[in-house]
Amino acid sequence: MSGNSILEVTDLAVIYNHAIGALHGVSFSLERGKVLALLGANGAGKSTALKAVSNLLPAERGQVTAGRVLFDGLDVSRSSPSELVRAGLVQVLEGRHCFRSLTVEENLISGGLGRGSSRAEIAGDLEEVYAHFPRLKQKRGTLSGLTSGGEQQMTAIGRALMSRPRLLVLDEPSMGLAPLVVQDIFRTLRRLNRENGLSILVAEQNSATALAYTDQATVIENGIDVLSGDAADLRRRDDVKAFYLGQRPTPVVVNPPIH
Repeated sequence: MSGNSILEVTDLAVIYNHAIGALHGVSFSLERGKVLALLGANGAGKSTALKAVSNLLPAERGQVTAGRVLFDGLDVSRSSPSELVRAGLVQVLEGRHCFRSLTVEENLISGGLGRGSSRAEIAGDLEEVYAHFPRLKQKRGTLSGLTSGGEQQMTAIGRALMSRPRLLVLDEPSMGLAPLVVQDIFRTLRRLNRENGLSILVAEQNSATALAYTDQATVIENGIDVLSGDAADLRRRDDVKAFYLGQRPTPVVVNPPIH
């Protein structure tokens, strides 16, 4: 494993129910202190890759059949998800999972309890989360089930931050949210990366937004990694614009000769 990499996924193959192939030799790496996007359509295998990173596949009858995942030199297959969280690898699952019957602040506190934080540490971490997500401070006493989709996503991310991650893994954070809310969330993630050096791995269908706020990107199609590179470079490529950003190249109009 490269000394500058916090995560390395090598030739990863995954099946479900001992029969259904989901990933076929996927490889990517994330440098320490960088943001990497996994891009691709629904069903491409992005979520499966993230669950392999967090060792969550066994809960869904998934199995890694080849390859390996190393988090800061640690083989994740030999650690439970809870052990990985305590080691600093924390995932925000797709779907804005919150404890709906708990308040926003109680949801956040649960993230600190998961890593065994003291009361003083939890109080300090809460204020830091509220600084990043001021709307959560306004809603701190509101039941999470009564907050908006954007506020629930912020709560899920804030709860993960309470675990003091070194690698934050997010699955489709923009799903079902208004564009302005998505921009706000991605700006906050980028600020966390730049100010705190937090490494981030994010799976996204919203390729245009993801490429605007990340350093590197890997495109997955039908369980295979088909393209990797700097996010800025990929954003400028016409083939990427056409196939993954939905932007068709502007045709060149040639004036016909005058007879």
